Amino acid sequence: MSVLFIMLPLALLIAGFFVWMFIRAVRGGQFDDLDSPPIRAIFDDDEFNPDKSPERRTDAGRDAGPESGSNAGPGGDEQNRAQ
Repeated sequence: MSVLFIMLPLALLIAGFFVWMFIRAVRGGQFDDLDSPPIRAIFDDDEFNPDKSPERRTDAGRDAGPESGSNAGPGGDEQNRAQ
């Protein structure tokens, strides 16, 4: 029974904190646009941001690191020279 004197105020404090965070999110505009995020998830990122395409990235086509230099297999020397 004495545990209720600790748990009940603690539960009310936690619930009040989450209500406060919800009100803060609503006032901050977190829930203003509920329609476009699900639609944006359907489309590829390349259509909206062409700078992030793999052909334009600066690290595209590079080796994994210095440990893959000597035993990279056939064609490994050409890749190292291209860098």
